[in-house]
Amino acid sequence: MSSPDFKQVVKAFARDRRVTVGDGKGFGSGGLKVDGKLFALMSSRGRFVAKLPKQRVSELVAQGKGEQFDPGHGRLMREWIALHESEEDWLPLAREARRFVGGSS
Repeated sequence: MSSPDFKQVVKAFARDRRVTVGDGKGFGSGGLKVDGKLFALMSSRGRFVAKLPKQRVSELVAQGKGEQFDPGHGRLMREWIALHESEEDWLPLAREARRFVGGSS
């Protein structure tokens, strides 16, 4: 599932040669990858999800910005945040996730 807002996030990484948009099926199929590693996606429930350090995820949860991501099997993923409605946070957190997963550009 994609949204116009997520397409803007994808577009922001268009010049980063290490970033690709995932293909295939299943978890993160339409997500952003750096060197083949997933760092941001839209969940099947239409929520923006990003991979960040556990401590950062805990911080964002404490701020009420989102919750640990559950991909549907009942196990929370400690390094993944599923954001609540605020699209203005998507691009900054996607950039943060890109740095976390792929190191410096």
